[in-house]
Amino acid sequence: MVAQSGRSPELADIFRAHAPPPEELGRDRGRVVRDVVSCRTPLLGGHLQVCDHCGREKPFYNSCRNRHCPKCQSLEQARWVEAQQQQLLPVPYFHLVFTVPAALHPLFLADRRGSYALLFEAAIGALHAVCQRRLGATPGTIAVLHTWSQTLLFHPHLHCIVTGGGLNAARDRWIAARPGFLVPVRALSKVFRGKLLDLLDRSLRHESAVLGPELGQRLLRQAAAKEWVVYSKAPMAGPAQVLAYLGRYTHRIAIGNERLVALETDQVTFRYRDRRHGNLSKQLCLAAPDFVRRFLLHVLPHRFVRVRHFGILANVCRTRLLARARETLGSPEPARSDTSHREPWQNLFQRVTGLDPNRCPYCGRGPLRRVTSSHFIPTGARAP
Repeated sequence: MVAQSGRSPELADIFRAHAPPPEELGRDRGRVVRDVVSCRTPLLGGHLQVCDHCGREKPFYNSCRNRHCPKCQSLEQARWVEAQQQQLLPVPYFHLVFTVPAALHPLFLADRRGSYALLFEAAIGALHAVCQRRLGATPGTIAVLHTWSQTLLFHPHLHCIVTGGGLNAARDRWIAARPGFLVPVRALSKVFRGKLLDLLDRSLRHESAVLGPELGQRLLRQAAAKEWVVYSKAPMAGPAQVLAYLGRYTHRIAIGNERLVALETDQVTFRYRDRRHGNLSKQLCLAAPDFVRRFLLHVLPHRFVRVRHFGILANVCRTRLLARARETLGSPEPARSDTSHREPWQNLFQRVTGLDPNRCPYCGRGPLRRVTSSHFIPTGARAP
């Protein structure tokens, strides 16, 4: 059986059948299971619409808006990416990846909130230190935390989109990076290793450290003995490619519904890319409880910010330093979009997908008209 009712399985189907009760999972993971299962179902309420042409009814159920839900990210991603367009500079951008070695995974799992924060601090501290030493400039960086591999294993790493150059210390000159080259990745890797190990060592010496100091120090020594490599991709050509990268990485979750292939009794099959063998598309079959456990490994701590801005893009000074950067680059200020009114989701959906959510899905001709304003869907309403 590929899927129930002739459709592909969704994460909600897997959670509904195989996830432990939310109250057994703790606050953060329990909320994710509860929200994903309820999303766009009568459990969250909604409203009823009727087609003015054919008269058929269509219920619209509310979204959970949980950032781990595969149904609730596409429109928020589109809004966020369009907002970033105002901040792009006419310079090359680089994509860097800072990865935590496997020896440190137990430390990160023992204190996810603290360790993730230290990962941001170490990666950005290393990047900006090397840029200041090699370029004499501070770049702008957007850093995004991911914690998964293609097969949902624990694999914490940061994706960083970095300007190809930056402002000097006096903020009166833009210093460009060499064409196709930001900073030496070998030097960057060594500085990153030193900074992260030092920060983790200090954390372990703190009385509140979750792991004992003896085990923690052994893990640090194992990680220090390995060579670390910061991955740097070729510079991106133009704003369109930068925005594509931002959209690809900022609102991604561990696995989306489009990668799920089958849910058969207690087995889940999903697609993944094998990075070690030419990025080939393959399929993996896991026991459903194991799949659920792997997914829930990547639930972020409550209110943890996974997309952060640094350098000339830092929130506290972004407007001032971007204006200064554009002045030194001779680039005009971009036209400001009207932010006084939030674009209705229906308009954004149609602009992004080309589909009109207000058009009847049955006859394709009549507009849909709202006929109930309460959050209650009548029992007899036909689901789409």
